[in-house]
Amino acid sequence: MSYKNTYNADIRPKLKEELGLKNLYQTPQVLKIVVNVGLGSRRKTDKILETVNQDLAVITGQKSAERKARKAIAGFKLRQGEVIGSAVTLRGQRMYDFLERLVRVSLPRIRDFRGLPLAGFDGKGNYSFGIKEHTVFPEVDQENARELYGIAITIVTSAQTDDQGEQLLRSFGFPLVKRETQGDE
Repeated sequence: MSYKNTYNADIRPKLKEELGLKNLYQTPQVLKIVVNVGLGSRRKTDKILETVNQDLAVITGQKSAERKARKAIAGFKLRQGEVIGSAVTLRGQRMYDFLERLVRVSLPRIRDFRGLPLAGFDGKGNYSFGIKEHTVFPEVDQENARELYGIAITIVTSAQTDDQGEQLLRSFGFPLVKRETQGDE
């Protein structure tokens, strides 16, 4: 059963009950996932952009959009309009497929993984985190990966608060770090 069907059949009614909501449509849901790769100082080489775009297409299943600098910054030797990264916005079925592969396959492959930090929530229920090596995704061939680069992932939800967003992601099986309970000191 796909994550979308699991969400509609199991997660959504359970969340409605846990959050004490009156209407099923008030339950938080994942709206989109943005997968981003910043090139940083490697932006001068032509091959890296090509490689990043190919890898993102393989990982997400759709073509990436190049991100350009909005303004020039002399300290970074950056010119306006220069390509500084690549991003993909996932919605619909592709979003749920990516979410499932991320939770079930990619995150468990990270070395010394102890869970995702709760600090990634933005105050409005959206969650952002980074992965240091793009090779944790099984779609990327590790032998042919010449350069390692990080991937930033943002999960945009309809949750009103971080607590609602956290409950939503935990119900999808996200390995978030457990909250520390404050004991008597």
